Amino acid sequence: MAISNEYIQQKLTEKFGDQVYNFEDTYGMLCFEAPKDLNLKVLQYLYDEPSLGFQFLTDLCGVNFPESPDRELAVVYHLHNLVENTRLRFKVFTPVATPDVFTATQLFSSANWMERETYDFFGVNFVGHPNLKRILNVDEMDYFPLRKEYPLEDQTRIDKDDEMFGRG
Repeated sequence: MAISNEYIQQKLTEKFGDQVYNFEDTYGMLCFEAPKDLNLKVLQYLYDEPSLGFQFLTDLCGVNFPESPDRELAVVYHLHNLVENTRLRFKVFTPVATPDVFTATQLFSSANWMERETYDFFGVNFVGHPNLKRILNVDEMDYFPLRKEYPLEDQTRIDKDDEMFGRG
């Protein structure tokens, strides 16, 4: 029988108090947040606590929220307890001005590539990462392409006009 979301929330609240917050049950998956400085402590607890056993990092990704001051970048961890077949989503937020988050590579070796990819596209600096460099974009890029910091399209371009494509 899978671990209940209420039980996971209870265990996290007992351990971290009000430092874990914004608990949600989204389509049956528990989601919650913690301050970015606690990401490793929360991940380690979820990994080590025998009654929880979240020892598989399914995914790690970044999200950009440009309309949220001091919370523009999110790092989202998807963890899986393979024995109980239970998943959860854990988020930490950081300002775009100081995008530093501690690396999880010592706990999950699979985090290595995923953190590099998140750095490459969002600019999150994973402090302590063994080889944090671009892997999919060229080294000369001086921006992070998945940040929403630029207009999507120039509406004044005439080569994008419908008449150019016979639709006018």
